Amino acid sequence: MLKEFTKGIIKENPIFIILLGLCPALAVSTQVVNALGMGAGVIFVLLGSNIFVSLLKDFIPEKIRIPAYIVIIASFVTIVDLVMQAYAPALSRNLGVFVQLIVVNCVILGRAEAFANKNNLSRSVLDALGMGIGFTLGLLLISLIREVLGAGTITLFPMGNFNGVIRIPGLYSAPVQVIGLATGALLVMGYLKALFNWFEQRKKAGIRVEGSSS
Repeated sequence: MLKEFTKGIIKENPIFIILLGLCPALAVSTQVVNALGMGAGVIFVLLGSNIFVSLLKDFIPEKIRIPAYIVIIASFVTIVDLVMQAYAPALSRNLGVFVQLIVVNCVILGRAEAFANKNNLSRSVLDALGMGIGFTLGLLLISLIREVLGAGTITLFPMGNFNGVIRIPGLYSAPVQVIGLATGALLVMGYLKALFNWFEQRKKAGIRVEGSSS
């Protein structure tokens, strides 16, 4: 059970390992608050769709399997979209069409087809939580790097007298603006992917050395 939960965070991270859901990861990662909002939406939709697919897998005819999954996913995306518009209109405007595009996010549909359709409810819930948290952490990492370097700020949700913006001394007055652009998103993603590949190669090399010595 623990492996089902942690695999989406580390071993099969949707963004850095299996490279799914990159469209929102690159498009909305200009601010940390956007990453938090999108991550929360993805977790909610993943959890809801995995639960329903797991419960209904024996009742959905094989020929309409994928359309049925899309209808289930779209229902939860509609809930997320309406809740954001009602209670977080600024966040809804920032995320724009990418909230609706969660319907066709490869992470959501992929987990429904590859996992929830073949496993029981408890395993499907853990898979959804792990994949959702892994996606959110990856999105947060990209957003943090892009916003700090590209704008010199960290934007969070406003609370009381706090307007939600933390300004980084030095970087705020002279940011690396290219990092905040679409080009910067690709650069940050590329360097992070290279870093994860490097860690993975070192890990495999260590296992080989340990195995040969034993």
